[in-house]
Amino acid sequence: MPENEGQPPPPHHPHDKGYRQLLADKRVFLELLKTFVREEWVAAIDENDLILVNKSYVLQDFSEKEADVVYRLKTRDNNVIFYILLELQSTVDYLMPFRLLLYMVEIWREIYNNTPQGERESKNFRLPPIIPAVLYNGANNWTAELSFKEMLDGYQNFSRHLLDFHYLLFDVNRYSEEELVKAANVIASIFLLDQKAKPEELMIRLQKLAGAIKTMTPDEFRHITTWLKHVIKPKMPAGIQAKVDCILDANNPWEVEQMISNLEIALDEMRQEILLQGKLEGKLEGKLEGKLEVAKNLLLLNVDVNTIIKATGLTPEEINTLRRQLEH
Repeated sequence: MPENEGQPPPPHHPHDKGYRQLLADKRVFLELLKTFVREEWVAAIDENDLILVNKSYVLQDFSEKEADVVYRLKTRDNNVIFYILLELQSTVDYLMPFRLLLYMVEIWREIYNNTPQGERESKNFRLPPIIPAVLYNGANNWTAELSFKEMLDGYQNFSRHLLDFHYLLFDVNRYSEEELVKAANVIASIFLLDQKAKPEELMIRLQKLAGAIKTMTPDEFRHITTWLKHVIKPKMPAGIQAKVDCILDANNPWEVEQMISNLEIALDEMRQEILLQGKLEGKLEGKLEGKLEVAKNLLLLNVDVNTIIKATGLTPEEINTLRRQLEH
């Protein structure tokens, strides 16, 4: 198995890329474990013993969904592999324990094939343990089984003889705001920013994170601004995105309050501009496509429905249909 440190291959989805680039930083990966895994072995992990495996594992049956992060923990006493599957979609995959098993077997197969025959056939040959994990950011509760044996029919009768493992679950939307703000680190801040929110709510969350962000190093702060630029910014109306780029590029950790203030001003200006656009006489008359675009931008900016009706002439039903489309 290759052990080159560096950026992993590009994933299939922009959101996947955000988490993969984030977790390619060993410090952030270790934060993930130490913040959200309540097990004794976590405390003993040293960042210097972690090696990012510069490879992604693709299975033919699941290639459409593939996005993962792999680390090896190598010390004098331990040789452990962490395998994290990024499940960044709205639906729960009930085949998850089976999918993880296939990936784990693929990793072991590669290790076996890359081990000299004499060594792998010796009495002392051991495969490294693999700790599987899932990072999920869907809005729905994660209801798939957490252990492999629970996918097996009648496992209760034969449990002593069956293969089993229990995977770690990082469920982004299930952590409370209080817990994430209290953690005061990069990964907890990203989780809070990734939870479903309108632009105004996002500004409130940034304000609550301001104290923690001020204490971050420039590299840690860069993770926050990169996430805002590449994952959050595309969800904002197109007309504000260039301005958001300029604001995020111009600030340092100790200027976070100014950054938030500038973002709030930009959002308010955009809101007023869209309202004006919607009210221009004859601009949207008879052009449903234009009305829908204005309504979409106003919804993204959390403008109330009555104001959108006045600005566009759309019916409440049409606006509610558009809102549901945006939520999905």
